[in-house]
Amino acid sequence: MHIAEGFLPPAHAVAWGVASAPFVVHGARSLVRDVREHPESTLLLGASGAFTFVLSALKLPSVTGSCSHPTGTGLGAILFRPPVMAVLGTITLLFQALLLAHGGLTTLGANVFSMAIVGPWAGYAVYRLLRRYDLPLMGAVFCAAFVADLSTYCVTSVQLALAFPDPGSGFLGALGKFGSIFAVTQIPLAVSEGLLTVLVMRLLVQSSKGELTRLGVLVASAAGKKRAESAQAVAR
Repeated sequence: MHIAEGFLPPAHAVAWGVASAPFVVHGARSLVRDVREHPESTLLLGASGAFTFVLSALKLPSVTGSCSHPTGTGLGAILFRPPVMAVLGTITLLFQALLLAHGGLTTLGANVFSMAIVGPWAGYAVYRLLRRYDLPLMGAVFCAAFVADLSTYCVTSVQLALAFPDPGSGFLGALGKFGSIFAVTQIPLAVSEGLLTVLVMRLLVQSSKGELTRLGVLVASAAGKKRAESAQAVAR
């Protein structure tokens, strides 16, 4: 969700920025470590960031001061874990605020918290849970992308309801209004994003099977493990 520039009260904008900062700093350290240890992942990392940028740049008007759109964070969260997506999502939102007038600098902290932090962590948690119970990879990928998208809109609804409670029913009334309006566009978008993420993952399985195995997305077969161990023994 891109909450527009200047839409949040200053105190709320600062508070969300402070809440987001530790996740972004931790994610930056994780990103630097991953690139240093595995420079071969740079291309896939860039593709994950581009996927997030392109999908989250597509928007449909929804509520005054915000919009509905895919987020694209589920794929990167599965591949590189949520801390890295906190950085990629922040970079995406910053460029969109500066170049596309999506969101804003004063609301960057709030947008980062919903799309780059909560979304990836929620999607990744669902992915790990479903894979633990042996759900097929593509089913888990769909659910992760769907939840990452939908949880972002839920957090944005909370942010807007906290900033603009309903005069009569307060926070809960405002939350119900924001949430119901967002749901009209966001649920179909979340389904579409899930299907698109599955398609991209299928392409990656075909073209980058070795890298996905190293990242833990694919499990190496027993024969593959044996060949790798034999190669290591020969190298010694």
